[in-house]
Amino acid sequence: MGIDGIAASLVLLTGLLGPLVVLASWSFVQDKVKEFHLALLVLQTAMMGALCSLDLLLFYIFFEAMLIPMYLLIGVWGSEERQMAAMKFFLYTLVGSLLMLVALLGVYFIATPAGAHTFDYAGVYNGLLGAAREVSMCHGGATPCSPGPAALALLRYGPWMFAAFALAFAIKVPMWPLHTWLPDAHTQAPVAGSMILAAVMLKMGTFGFWRFAVPLFPAAAQQFQVPLAILAVIGIVYGALMCLAQRDIKRLIAYSSVSHLGYCMLGLAAMTPEAATGSAYQMLNHGVSTGALFLLFGMLYERRHVRNISDYGGIAKVMPVFTAFFVIITFSSVAVPGTNGFIGEFLVLLGTFNSGLPLWLGVLASLGVVLGAAYMLLMVQKVFFGTVTRKENQNLQDLNLREIATALPFVVLVLQVLVLFARHRAEEHLLHHQQHVRGAEHHAERRENSEPQRQARVEGAEQHQELADEAVRARHRDRRERDDDEERGEHRHHLRDAAVVADVPHVAALVEHAEQQEERAGRHAVVQHLVRRARRRLGRHRREPEHAVAQVAHRRVRDEPLDVALREAHQRAVHDADDR
Repeated sequence: MGIDGIAASLVLLTGLLGPLVVLASWSFVQDKVKEFHLALLVLQTAMMGALCSLDLLLFYIFFEAMLIPMYLLIGVWGSEERQMAAMKFFLYTLVGSLLMLVALLGVYFIATPAGAHTFDYAGVYNGLLGAAREVSMCHGGATPCSPGPAALALLRYGPWMFAAFALAFAIKVPMWPLHTWLPDAHTQAPVAGSMILAAVMLKMGTFGFWRFAVPLFPAAAQQFQVPLAILAVIGIVYGALMCLAQRDIKRLIAYSSVSHLGYCMLGLAAMTPEAATGSAYQMLNHGVSTGALFLLFGMLYERRHVRNISDYGGIAKVMPVFTAFFVIITFSSVAVPGTNGFIGEFLVLLGTFNSGLPLWLGVLASLGVVLGAAYMLLMVQKVFFGTVTRKENQNLQDLNLREIATALPFVVLVLQVLVLFARHRAEEHLLHHQQHVRGAEHHAERRENSEPQRQARVEGAEQHQELADEAVRARHRDRRERDDDEERGEHRHHLRDAAVVADVPHVAALVEHAEQQEERAGRHAVVQHLVRRARRRLGRHRREPEHAVAQVAHRRVRDEPLDVALREAHQRAVHDADDR
C-alpha cells in the first residue's frame, strides 16, 4: 500500500465525503438504516484501497469490490427504476474489469523473468521500462530494431493490453460512447449514491489511466493519443448538448459529468505539463462541484420528490440560502474565474493548444465551456428565478442547520481559490508593511548618525581641497623652475655667442664667472645682476667693437671691486683646469 500525489487529493476527498454523505442521508433513508451505512463503509474502504494499492492484483480486487456496495445502494435505496439502473451499472463495469484482468495476467508474465513473477507495481514497472524503451526505439526507426524477448512481446501484445486497460477505465470514467449507464445510475441512485459516484468512483477511471495504463504502456499510449483526444472532445461537446436537451435535473447533472470528465481525458491525451496538471486538478474539482450539485438537489428532491425542471420556479423567493449555495456551486461547474473549476479547465485547454494535437480539437473543447455555461445558467434561471408557478413550492422550508453544515464544506472548497488569493494578498501586504517599518527604522538611524557623518564629510572635503591646492602649488613651482632653467640656459647661450663674436677676454671671463657662480653658489640674484651687466656691455661692444677695450679700461676704477672678483674667479677656474 502507498500513496502518491495524484491519489492524495482523492484520498482526502474520499475521507471528507464519508461523514457528509451520512449527514446528507440523515432523514432521507428510513428503511434498513444499518445496512445502508454498512454499504457506505464498505464502499469507502474499497475506494481507499484502490487508491492506495501498489499491487496490481490488489488494485483489481478493490476495483471490483466497489461494484457490490454501489449496486446495493442503487438497487435497494434507489428510485422507481433502480433495478434496471443497478444492473446496467454492474454489467458495464464488470465486462471492462474482466478484460483488464486478462491484461494483468499478460503483464505478470511479460514484465518479470520466470521464477521472479510478481504483481508488485514497482517490479512490473521496472521490468517493463527497458522493454518500453526498446519498443520506442523500434517505433522511432532511428536505429536498427533488435528487441529482446520482453520488448518483442510488448511490441506484439502491448497495444492489446493497453486497449484492455483503457476499455476498463474508459467505462468507469465514462467516455463516449461507453457512458450510457451513467445517466440512469445517477437518476435512480439515492443522494448518497450519486454523491459518491460523482465525487470519487468516476475518478477511478482517470486515476487508472494515470497510474497504470499510460506508465506501463507509454508507446501504445502514444499511438492511441489522437483517438483518445477525439473521443474526449466528442464527450465534451456531446455531454453539453445532451444537457441542453434535458428536462430532468439529475440527468442534466449526470450528462454534465460526461462533459467535464472529457476535459480530464483530453488533458491526459495532450501529454503536456500544463494539460497533465489541469487533468489532475479537474479530477478533484469535478468531485467537489458535481458532488455538491447532487447533494443540493437531493435536499430539494427530499422536499418535493420531483425531478423535472418544469415542476419548479421561483425557488429563490422561498429558499434564499439554498439558492445562494446552489448558485455558487453552479459558478464552479461552469468554471467561472475565482472558483475551483476555472483552473483545471483553463490548464487543460492551454496544454491542448500547446501540444501536437490538431488545433480544431482545442477549439471544440473550448466550445464546451460556452455550452456548459448555457445549460447550467438556463437551469438555474428556470428553477430558482421568476414567479412561483406551483402552490407546492410556496411553502418550502429553507435549509436547516444540519443541511447548512453538510453543504458548507463544499462551498468553502469551491471558493478555495479566492481564499488562497486573499491569503496571498494578505501575506504580500504584511511583507510590504514589514519592509516599510524596516525602512523607517533605517531612516531614523541614518538621521541620528547624520551629524557626525556630515562633519566627517566636511572634514574630508577640506582635506581633499588642501591636497588639491598643494598639488596646484607644486605644479606652479615646477613650472616656474622649468621656465627659469630655460631662461638661464638661453642667457648663457647668448653670452657665450657674444663673447665669441667680440673676442673680448674680459667679457668671456665675466660669462664664465657668472656660470660658475650660478652652479656653485646658487645665488639667483647675483647671477641675474651679472647677466644684466654682461648683456649691457655686450650691447655696447657690438655697437662700438673697436673701442670695447678702451671703454673697459676707462671704467676700471668704478668696476674695480667687480673686476677683482672676476679675476679671482678666473684664477680659480684656471687652477681647476690645470688640476683636471
